[in-house]
Amino acid sequence: MKRLFWLGVGVVTGVALSRKATQTARQASPAGLASNLGDAVSELAGAIGTFGADVRAGMSEREQELREMVEDRSGVATPRPSEGRHAARRPARARRAEG
Repeated sequence: MKRLFWLGVGVVTGVALSRKATQTARQASPAGLASNLGDAVSELAGAIGTFGADVRAGMSEREQELREMVEDRSGVATPRPSEGRHAARRPARARRAEG
């Protein structure tokens, strides 16, 4: 019975090590390296996109805080981003058509 148990342990260990060696060899191949690199680049791009979104959200929040501070201290209403100086400008085509 002991011999059968150890035979089973040896077979299971051999299969596990064989699979691990095959997986490692696949990852070390050029296709495996390219796949790992592609995954890393995709992950980095996602992280950069998330960081950019967080920065834009923080900028908008801080801009709103500054607007409120200016309005409280000066009593002058500042234009909102949709009401800003660029929103009031007409496209160059419209100005040329009039002139």
